[in-house]
Amino acid sequence: MDSWLVELIGRAGYLGVAFLMFLETVFPPIPSEVIMSLAGFQASRGHMTLAGVIGAGVGGAMFGNTFWYLVARAYGYKRFRKLTERYGRLLTVYPEEVDYAETWFHRWGAAAVGVGRIIPTARSLISVPAGILKMSFSRFVFYSTIGTAIWTAVLATAGYLLGRAYADAARFIDPVATGVMVLLVLLYLYRLVTYDKRRARAQARG
Repeated sequence: MDSWLVELIGRAGYLGVAFLMFLETVFPPIPSEVIMSLAGFQASRGHMTLAGVIGAGVGGAMFGNTFWYLVARAYGYKRFRKLTERYGRLLTVYPEEVDYAETWFHRWGAAAVGVGRIIPTARSLISVPAGILKMSFSRFVFYSTIGTAIWTAVLATAGYLLGRAYADAARFIDPVATGVMVLLVLLYLYRLVTYDKRRARAQARG
């Protein structure tokens, strides 16, 4: 996978980095850990600047983040709650949980969006509740940009500093990404199996 990414980034430069990060955010076929560390590696070879790589990565990711925010905001809280009433078991989210999330998100949403940008997979998903629960667009952009910039800079700088040693370090990236996906699948199965118990407890409290 790395070879064609190196070729694309090498040919398209900053635009290629931005495009890949946009794709990773909208539909993550390639983890940003690979994209930005490879871009940083290319910068270490003099093909691009580190600052330019980071800026391109942040720009592409923010276009994707904003896309999901606007889609979720257009869908809206009421329609999403109705969706959980009908397909809650499949989604592993029950209506009462949506109500709780709304209260929690209005209080801690800014921190959740900022921190969520540095957590694998959550980087894309955190835009959805922010949009559904109508978080202020300016706050969403502000905190998303901060979190995205931190994550992107760390990855690009790591690739830049590793330089020629990147090939050795890259061997550890795929197993980590795979591990994250396995954990997410296990979490989904757990929520699916415990759906009735969790909803019963929520209704008893309510």
